[in-house]
Amino acid sequence: MLPRKHVLAALALTLLGGTAQAADEVVVYSSRIDELIKPVFDAYTKETGVKIKFITDKEAPLMQRIKAEGQNATADLLLTVDAGNLWQAEQMGILQPIKSEVIDKNIPAQYRASSHDWTGLSLRARTIAYSTDRVKPEELSTYEALADKNWEGRLCLRTAKKVYNQSLTATLIETHGEKKTEEIIKGWVNNLSTDVFSDDTALLQAINAGQCDVGIVNTYYYGRLHKEDPKLAVKLFWPNQADRGVHVNLSGIGLTKYAPHPEAAKKLVEWMTGPEAQKIFAGVNQEFPANPSVAPSEEVAAWGKFKADSIPVEIAGKRQAEAIRLMDRAGWN
Repeated sequence: MLPRKHVLAALALTLLGGTAQAADEVVVYSSRIDELIKPVFDAYTKETGVKIKFITDKEAPLMQRIKAEGQNATADLLLTVDAGNLWQAEQMGILQPIKSEVIDKNIPAQYRASSHDWTGLSLRARTIAYSTDRVKPEELSTYEALADKNWEGRLCLRTAKKVYNQSLTATLIETHGEKKTEEIIKGWVNNLSTDVFSDDTALLQAINAGQCDVGIVNTYYYGRLHKEDPKLAVKLFWPNQADRGVHVNLSGIGLTKYAPHPEAAKKLVEWMTGPEAQKIFAGVNQEFPANPSVAPSEEVAAWGKFKADSIPVEIAGKRQAEAIRLMDRAGWN
């Protein structure tokens, strides 16, 4: 039997080891900018003592960097936007499953990868925006109806090169098949009032200025612009409420394949899917919490409730290549 002082020494070392493990630094590669993620990481560090180091860049360079680093990985986690991007990372083999009952309980299955390689953290709807001066809400109904003749010369769209539109098109293919979806997209293109926009903010400003009457945008772009200009003559409309619902996508996070601190990273992700982090993360980003038990901010809640499409968001990735080819054929550039 070990002397008492040896037992105490062993216990002390165990406790110290546990403290060191708990205080491990976690490294996050993020395609979301500093101001949108720092408040969440600061809150986690304050609560746990674990330091979060994050590096920001566009999603493609970050994913290539993780792949190039291989077993000499720096990043523990990849945080990015759109299920299409997360699915790409999964296909590149740079992620590994996070098996967690906490995450599975906090985030609905449709907003997680079936492989468990990634999970959603916040949600955004890609919905219809309309001019309050020139359009009555009762004139609007579905995404598909924007292809009708009465919208000729009145529609604005963002470029097809952006993953947000690729994901929307992918879910249309899942719903209607390629032939019908191509007809819809061609109708949209025929109804354009001007060239496609490089971003949603410019599109919303074009509606406000009278350059077009309706468009398709991510909700948080509207939130940011409306905050800057409360008199903005543009509102959001929730389409397809009588059938499948609004197209919803997400920002999400995945554990890298060779994460140096997988357990510490897993704990961070679990915390980020919980109530405190969800409230901070979605609030800062003007998005909807992915955890359905957490209410959106007052500002976001003011846009009204809607029925969301129940198609699993990973479909956006699985049908991404089809969507890109279809958009090209339909003339959406």
